[in-house]
Amino acid sequence: MKKITVELSLYPLADDFIPPIEAFIVRLKSHKELDVITNAASTLVVGDHYKVFEVLSKEMATSFSAGRSIFVMKVIGFERDIHREY
Repeated sequence: MKKITVELSLYPLADDFIPPIEAFIVRLKSHKELDVITNAASTLVVGDHYKVFEVLSKEMATSFSAGRSIFVMKVIGFERDIHREY
């Protein structure tokens, strides 16, 4: 199966925006079949193409149901090596 990398950022439209971001990351990390790498600006999700989108669809829907928010996402068509410069 084809591995991909998705870089995404969540912007909750709320004054207290940190808890929804943390909750989203915790939910992503509960899916052990994916690699989830966080930094100050975004989160990388690496895994099988279909599984990544299955998980993102579910977890993004959960975030949307909790309140208004925006996701910004980039999809890279290969498993990105986070230790290599491109």
